[in-house]
Amino acid sequence: MIELGEVAVPAATVARLPYYLRALRDLASRGVTTTSSSELAERSGVGSAQLRKDLSYLGSFGTRGVGYDVESLSAYISAALGLESEHRLAIVGIGNLGHALANYSGYAARGFQVVALLDADPQVVGTRAAGIEVEHVDGLEQVIAAKKVSMVVLATPGPVAQEIAERVVDSGVREILSFAPVALQLPDDVVVRSVDVAGELQILAFHAAARAAASRAESAEAERLAASPNGTPAR
Repeated sequence: MIELGEVAVPAATVARLPYYLRALRDLASRGVTTTSSSELAERSGVGSAQLRKDLSYLGSFGTRGVGYDVESLSAYISAALGLESEHRLAIVGIGNLGHALANYSGYAARGFQVVALLDADPQVVGTRAAGIEVEHVDGLEQVIAAKKVSMVVLATPGPVAQEIAERVVDSGVREILSFAPVALQLPDDVVVRSVDVAGELQILAFHAAARAAASRAESAEAERLAASPNGTPAR
């Protein structure tokens, strides 16, 4: 559970709130002013009962027969997610992935600003990405303090991620988004969100293999039925 004021909100509910917000903002961009729980749920990829339960943790929303006011619900979820104030990001590790993360254009609209880029490679330090000069990671602590960094994105190789993460935490940052392919061991009050691209692809590979196996089984069964004179499997 995650405390939101005096209300304890399940972590799984918090993880779904960005999807609801994205769907609401998409509706608003289309000029839609009200939406039903079923429409919002479908656009968010969840069931309508799940959506209503998640929103119940935040308060009372919606009017029977009318639905949800898109603008007000969007504003409330934004506030619940802490997006009313700007969050200042530092990205550590400016390789191909770090460059892509630095140049992502959607930060400002969602309440985030990249204020610092850091790397250890002498050939990278001093270059610029997204208009920001890459600084040496040796000065991580000073950069975090000087630029009032509130969140850190790790796009470093796995072997150095733990050390960098510990330095980030020692500098006072408690929210980390990690793309490093390792499980970070950090204090309980530190919130780490991990994005394992290779792991997600492996999960997709599992489903692809399972689908292929099911298809082979169906083909084999069809062949057995075709070989039987009465349309029943041959013994």
